[in-house]
Amino acid sequence: MQRRTRNRICIWLIFGGLLNFLAYTIVYAELGGDARNGFVEHTTRPDGKTVKTHYIRGHFLRGPAGEHTEVPRWVWIYSYVHSISIWPTQGILMVCMLILAQPHIIATMKEGSWIRGPVFVGVAITLIIVFYSAMSAWFIIGFISDLRA
Repeated sequence: MQRRTRNRICIWLIFGGLLNFLAYTIVYAELGGDARNGFVEHTTRPDGKTVKTHYIRGHFLRGPAGEHTEVPRWVWIYSYVHSISIWPTQGILMVCMLILAQPHIIATMKEGSWIRGPVFVGVAITLIIVFYSAMSAWFIIGFISDLRA
């Protein structure tokens, strides 16, 4: 792939990651939290049926401990999925920024440095991928667990 094409793709991916984060922030503020911080409550009605109630909670938005708000199930699911989507999009954003900065990093971290530029970039990208993949997996496992509950 040509460098110019790769750079354009990276810029668009960075832009997409920033838009996703902005959308998440706006929705979080509007809802007063997210489903990842919320919970699902099971109550048994007098007729014996179990009812699930979905809550979203936001830390420090309405008070030091945060307050919870009852929301429809679809809002809770959307909020949780959007919380999950933050991890891979921010990981992609970080990797793309490193790719765009790679020539400058390599130029500044020459042979006399304790670590060479290409090694630094490779290790940084690997750590970013491992960390953001682990966080995505952790959130997905939590989502599946909360859906089953």
